[in-house]
This record gives sequence, C-alpha cells and structure tokens, in this order.
Amino acid sequence: MIEELYQKNLMRLAANAHGAGTLEHPDAESTVDNPTCGDRITIQVKLEDGRITELAHENRACMLCQASASLLSENAIGLSLSDVQKIRAEVTALLSGETTENDLTWEKLAYFEPVKDHKSRHICVMLPLNALEKILSDTEKKGT
Repeated sequence: MIEELYQKNLMRLAANAHGAGTLEHPDAESTVDNPTCGDRITIQVKLEDGRITELAHENRACMLCQASASLLSENAIGLSLSDVQKIRAEVTALLSGETTENDLTWEKLAYFEPVKDHKSRHICVMLPLNALEKILSDTEKKGT
C-alpha cells in the first residue's frame, strides 16, 4: 500500500508545500479535521468579489492531505465557490473510478488516482477542498 500511495509526484507536491503558512488579516478561514486519522488543516483566504486573491494553509496531516493542499494552493487564485465545487466533484469522481485524467481541470489531480483503491484515504485528499468549500459557502451565505 505504501508504494501505491506514496509516489514521487505526490511526495513532490507535498514537499513543495505551495501556500504553506498563514495570511496577515485573512478575510475568512476554516479548520477541518479527519477524525479517522487525526489530520487537521486550516485554510485562510483573502477574497475579492467572491473570488480567491490569496490562499494559505497550515496542516498537521499526512502526505496525501499535504499534497492536496499544495496543489489547491497552486491553482486557487481566481477560484469561486462554483469552481471549487466543480473541482471537488472531479476529485470525487476520480477517487471513485468514475472519470479519467482526461476529464480533470488540473492535470496534476491525476496524481491522486492511486488513492481510489484506498477508500479510507479519500478524506485525506478531500480535506483541503472541503475546508475551502466551507469558507466560500459560508462567505457567500453572509453576502461578503
């Protein structure tokens, strides 16, 4: 299992830690946990007109969650709630084996394909996306 999940491309994503850290005066933030394994991620954003202008994350999490957060950070600028929901749906489809890498908005999402056979690890990949969707959904509800 370790060899399947911990591939070099995922380890590089995690090691790059794109967006790791905190923002000064974020507009919104969310912390989410995976009670199964203890992963925790906090995502902070700055927003303008419902779109992300800056994103940072701090996590105490496994390599899969770290890689997912790093990839999210690489691509976050300009995303809206509907964009994040689309990406979440793509990742969900990828992890359930319902889509191929040709159907993915971000090419590097395909790196997570080996996780599909390990259902208990799906939440590790989804945690950063869940946190970001919560932030944007809550912000939209508040009308800010």
